[in-house]
Formats: sequence, structure tokens, C-alpha cells
Amino acid sequence: MAKKTYVLDTSVCLSDANSIYNYSNNDIIIPLKVLEEIDKHKKRQDGVGMNARNIIRHFDELRAKGSLQKGVRLGKGKGILKVVKDSIIDLPEDLDPTVPDHKILSSALSVDKENGSRKTILVSRDINLRVISDAIGIVSEDYTENQIIKEDCDLFKGFRSVLVDEQLIDQYYAGEEVFLEEEVTKTFYPNEFVMLVSNQNEKKSAIGRFVNPFTPLCRLNEYKTGLWGVHARNKEQLFALNLLMDPEVQIVSLVGKAGSGKTLISVAAGLQQVVSNPKIEDIAKGFHLKDGLYKKLVVSRPVMPMGKDIGFLPGTMEEKMAPWLAPVQDNLKFLTGNDQTTLQQYMDKGVIEMEALTYIRGRSIANAFIVIDEAQNLTHHEIKTILTRVGEGTKIVLTGDIEQIDNIYINERSSGLTHAVERFKEYAIAGHVTLRKGERSDVASLAAKVL
Repeated sequence: MAKKTYVLDTSVCLSDANSIYNYSNNDIIIPLKVLEEIDKHKKRQDGVGMNARNIIRHFDELRAKGSLQKGVRLGKGKGILKVVKDSIIDLPEDLDPTVPDHKILSSALSVDKENGSRKTILVSRDINLRVISDAIGIVSEDYTENQIIKEDCDLFKGFRSVLVDEQLIDQYYAGEEVFLEEEVTKTFYPNEFVMLVSNQNEKKSAIGRFVNPFTPLCRLNEYKTGLWGVHARNKEQLFALNLLMDPEVQIVSLVGKAGSGKTLISVAAGLQQVVSNPKIEDIAKGFHLKDGLYKKLVVSRPVMPMGKDIGFLPGTMEEKMAPWLAPVQDNLKFLTGNDQTTLQQYMDKGVIEMEALTYIRGRSIANAFIVIDEAQNLTHHEIKTILTRVGEGTKIVLTGDIEQIDNIYINERSSGLTHAVERFKEYAIAGHVTLRKGERSDVASLAAKVL
């Protein structure tokens, strides 16, 4: 295969600090403008800042081995990395040479001119930069090395339907142990939900949870009395409640569109396993803590604004986090009967804890039920940082909608939530459900569908 030259944009370096090592024996070009832009992000206290600092360290290590201007070998069997200056002389006059992206394009044009017959490819996460690159004759492509799935529809759903003999469904409803054929289950994952559909009458069905080939299909608890007043309104919510209430499943991921109930059922399940559900008239008598599973409910979400940022917020950490955690508090208020006093009492006693993800590094959270809302905005590294904070006796729930990502450095295929769903699906301590139907209101459901 002919050797190629890849020109990496700033967005690639800030998405993956190891990106320079992911192109086999092909050569890597880093425009000088990219180094300048990376430097602007190195003080950020998030995944982007971490990638900026790490790739700067990589460049410094390579600098010690040779000249970045002349080119440094990336390793055995690897290509050469070289830093080049922009060449305004090669830039079309329609493009403003003072624009950073255009300077990067000018570097790519200069490299392509020097390469002759060798193929030059500009790699960028910026769609518009790829379009402009193609328009001026430079081949461009997205950075796909940190994308765990090829298409959004490839994401593990946590549920499938299987055609079976009607007799098997009758046995299931009769309370008998039901095993699926090994040929059918060889592609199943632990804790995947299954709908048994009769091959004679498609309207006759049964739902259960697959554990492993040697364990009978697990029947689902319907939670008819509800959890803190919350009842499952569809089969996906029922699946989610069964995972959330199972202490053996320590990592749960819930993906679904706005209004599908991800956060509400997660918080309700957490409260159910931390605080008993007292009668309203008994609340004033004190707390009703369970003697069981978890000592506290910890809730957090990434600080990621939708639209234009309003700037720094004044006050204490709790006051700064209040706007970001308002959606979670809305759910907590709903579950406690809109009683702000009761909610505040639970928080004052540490039964419910609002945690800023910014300060989670270094913590070890034991005996807790953790809910991380809006997890689709987290990077692979940030998800790893959060999950490695989980101590003994703790369950963690990741919720999010991969169609509503506000982090410009990740997409549906590279989000930390997507990585968590795909990486953990093979393990018995994890479970996943994709919620399809909106249940917030008719307005919310219609908006999610038609807008």
C-alpha cells in the first residue's frame, strides 16, 4: 500500500492525544498553527485540556529525539512526524489568511504541492473545514480512531425479539424454567432483555432477561406498586427499573430521547433503595432511611451549556452548580411531592448529595447509588475517571441522549457514554436499555418527533 501523508487539525489533537500514533507507517504533518491553538486549551480542567497537555508532552518527547522541523520517527514501523509553517502563497485568494483554519489549509496545500504523487489527506473533526478542504482540492476525512461504532444505529440496544414455539411461551407463563437454544443465545449479552414471540401468533409474546446460557430466562418484576410513585409506562422503562433495582448489576446505562424518563426512573430507583417511601403526614417525624443497600444518593451531570455560555457564575460551589442540577432537582421535587423542605432536609443530612464532576477525581465513593445525568457530553477519559471513583457497594447509572451532544469534540460514535455501553455489554455486572418512547408529555413527544 502506497505511503500517505496525513495533516492533522487541532480538533483531532484535542480529541485524542495519541492520534499521532494511529496512522501506521504513514507520515504525520502538524501545522504550526495547530501547536499555537493547542496551547490555548492546556489549562482547561476537562478532557480537552487533558488531551492538550498530553499531546504537548508527546511533542516534547519527540523533540528530544530529533528535530520536529526536519521530522522525527514516531517509532519502529511508524512514520515520521513533522511540524510545518503555513504558506499563504498557496492559499486561494478567497480564503482569509488570518483565519486559523485557513492557515491550517495553507499548510496542507503546501505539503500536497511538495508531495507530488503521494496522497495528502487533511484529518479534521470540523465538518466545514473538511468541506472547504475538498473544495480546494485536498482530500479530507473525519478522525475515526476514537469512534467505537461506525453508525449511530449500531449502538447496543439491550433488547431483542426472538421467534419461538408457542409452547415455550406457555411454559414461561406457567412458571416453568425456560432455556433458549444455544444456537439462538450465542450472540446474546448478559442482562440483555428478550421478547419471546410466538412463531404461530405474533400477538402472543412474553418478556424476560437473559443472564447466561446456563441460567433460565429471568422473569421481570413489574413493580405494580411503583417506586416513589413512579410506574413503568412502557416495556423499556420496565427493563430499566429491573436493572436499576438489581444489586448484582452495578453499572447501568440508559440512553433515550428527551422525555423518555431516564433521569426520573433512575432517581426514583435510587431513592427507593436509600430512603423508604413514607406517607406525607409522617415526613415531619424524621427520616425514613432503609437499613439496606446504599447509604446515599449521589447525583451529578457535566457542566456543559446548550447554546451561548452566560459566563462565570457567582457564589459557593453549591450555588454555581444549582443551574446545572436544576433538572435533577425538578425530578427530586416531583418524587417528594414538590416538598422543598423535605428535599433540603435530605440534602442537609447527606442522604442526597449533589456532586460537581469537576471535583470527583481522587474520591472513592462507597455504598452509594450514583446517577450521572447527561453523560453523552462526557469524553471516553472522563467516563473512565468517573467509573474508577466507584467504591465497594456502589452502583452507578449513566443516562443520556446521544442525539443531543453539546461537546464539540465528541459525537454520537465517540461519546464516553457510547464507549461505556459498548465496552461493558459483555460483562454480567453491567446492563443497558435504550428507551424509545417519550413519556414526559404529548407536547414533548411530538416535539422530539417532528422538530
